[in-house]
Amino acid sequence: MSTVEKVSSGLSQGWWMFFETFWALVFGFVLSGAVQAFVTRSQMKRVLGDHKPATIAKASFFGAVSSSCSYAASALAKSIFTKGADFTASMVFMFASTNLVIELGLVLWILIGWQFALAEFIGGSIMITLLTILIPRVIPRAMISQARGPMNLMASATEMKEEKISFSKKITSLSHWRDAAGYTIGDFTMLRVELIVGFIVAGLAAAIVPNSFWNSLFITGHGFLSSLENVVIAPFIAFISFVCSVGNVPLAAALWHGGISFGGTVAFIFADLLSLPLVLIYRKYYGLKLSIRLALLFWLVMSASGLLTEGIFNLFGITPARHMMAMEMRRWGANYTTYLNIVALVAFAIIYWLYKSKSDVNSEFAKDHVCGMQVRISDAPAEFEFEGKNYYFCMPGCKESFAQDPKSYIPA
Repeated sequence: MSTVEKVSSGLSQGWWMFFETFWALVFGFVLSGAVQAFVTRSQMKRVLGDHKPATIAKASFFGAVSSSCSYAASALAKSIFTKGADFTASMVFMFASTNLVIELGLVLWILIGWQFALAEFIGGSIMITLLTILIPRVIPRAMISQARGPMNLMASATEMKEEKISFSKKITSLSHWRDAAGYTIGDFTMLRVELIVGFIVAGLAAAIVPNSFWNSLFITGHGFLSSLENVVIAPFIAFISFVCSVGNVPLAAALWHGGISFGGTVAFIFADLLSLPLVLIYRKYYGLKLSIRLALLFWLVMSASGLLTEGIFNLFGITPARHMMAMEMRRWGANYTTYLNIVALVAFAIIYWLYKSKSDVNSEFAKDHVCGMQVRISDAPAEFEFEGKNYYFCMPGCKESFAQDPKSYIPA
């Protein structure tokens, strides 16, 4: 095949990967948006004041039903930490937000197999356990206190009013579903680049990169040593690939079919929180020393979890057999993927209509004009005043981008 033919084949494979997983992405984001609208941040931070087993379980649950965007998860973890949540519980929340979410499991199942979907939850639980054990022992309390700064434990009037509304009233309220639609569209907007890049890179990697490259990068045929090398190098690939969140799953599929071990693939999937842009964000949030410790600790936990997950699967004889990346998609036609995608497209259209019909007057939410995320005004991680109007952002990085040239982000 010529280079042009290979590129065309890669782009085609990337498109069909997206087609195969579209309904799962919509389902996951809609569910995540609903939960974010119905559960307030003050409720989260109030129950995450320590790192006891019950608290860690709550942090894992809140994370699993929150946004799967790595950037949003890191910003929210910093927000609840600053407002009083335990540091370990905040980090567990962040990991659960990106590694225990439904859409990730569905996309894994569709693209690589049910074993990887199961590995997400088994390995994710191992990571959370390791984080709970290691963070209090590796990160000094003084360093954590310095990173936290002054705490704001007071709930805003809006938050207190929101908490008085019963869940049954929220679930039947059109305004709350409009809020949920705002979160869903915001998450999609925030992750659109990650998803596009992830599918394109995965398709091109499958079509262009020769197997000899993967074989030279990942040691094979040496038993435990091969598995160890694979899980150690996998997070580094995530670090330099700049692809995170659900967007790294297509690339994980390409790596798996290219020769990386099962544990190495799992470690790569978990390493979405170790991409270079996120490490730089940690530096802004927590300072240089703490961010370096966090990055190294995350690397250790991700690699160890991948290795232990592979060992568990080998023990029970359920490690998937490798097969060539033919990407046998069902494509267009009378099949369940097409039908589910049609349903998802209709659902997305309804969500978008709810989002566009949402009134901004006296709303407790605002739109981050840089990334498109919806943020709750009462607990927005960053705020900036321009020409007498306040603008709110999902993280300080968006605020800094906005502050450099506000008019370029404000709609005419």
